[in-house]
Amino acid sequence: MTGKRKFWLTLGSLLVVAIIIQVIAGSAGRNKEYVPIDEFQLHPWISIHIGGVDMSINKAVVFLLIAAILTIASMLFVANRMQARPNRTQTAVETVYQAMKTQIADASMEPAQSKAWFPFIGTLFLFIWFSNMIGYLPLPTSHDTFNVFGVHVPSFALYAATANISVPLVLTLIVWISYQVVGIRAKGPVKYFKGWIPAGTSGPLLLLIVPVEIISQFVRIVSLSVRLFANILAGHLLILFMGGGLAVMLGLAALSVITVPAAILFFLFEIGLVATLQAFIFATLASIYLGEAVSDHH
Repeated sequence: MTGKRKFWLTLGSLLVVAIIIQVIAGSAGRNKEYVPIDEFQLHPWISIHIGGVDMSINKAVVFLLIAAILTIASMLFVANRMQARPNRTQTAVETVYQAMKTQIADASMEPAQSKAWFPFIGTLFLFIWFSNMIGYLPLPTSHDTFNVFGVHVPSFALYAATANISVPLVLTLIVWISYQVVGIRAKGPVKYFKGWIPAGTSGPLLLLIVPVEIISQFVRIVSLSVRLFANILAGHLLILFMGGGLAVMLGLAALSVITVPAAILFFLFEIGLVATLQAFIFATLASIYLGEAVSDHH
């Protein structure tokens, strides 16, 4: 059977199944109250207010705590079990370590600087990776509940702390402030800020170049944080829509025949590529900015 015939046969089968489901299940009508983005609202679990500042514990705080614990525990677990003849776990960890060291830190910084900053870069990569990955585990974090023998249990849902702009923004500010301080300490304020201007620029061009370079430094805060936030949020929304959200909003149960397989593909794509890729990009750009801050060239 040719590939074209297989395609049309598969499509026809899906349509037949969709019609059967629509006949059996029918439609309860559109659910206008269902808003997928509500899954990302942060309702306080433990309300804490200190001096007018909201320090409440919500699911974002819990997810960040889990990611931090996993980052620390995974490294301590491996460090305390290093063997001369490594097992599979140690081999896998050493492979990840070498990838972070050579592909991220060493590729962007001088050897001495890479050695000094690799613990920060490695921690940053692992923390973001764990934050992204646990976001694809269905956990009882939804504000909605269901009844189990009289007990109201939170509904299971997907949520990632990095899908909240505040988390990538704080990580970005740490990186941004760090490489500014490193650059100033290494070169001195005058030489460092002069390094923002491309070599050979003089005269009237300075009036154009200087504002652009200053703006570009602050634009990095937006680009670095929004890239991580937008990719994780978009992935979760796609999974949520395809996994049933669209069928609920339109009131078409038969639509799930097409959207659920798409949701599974999106889910596998996000876990297999996006979660790791975004952590890699964030850590790599952090390394590039740190390396650039102390280099002799802009």
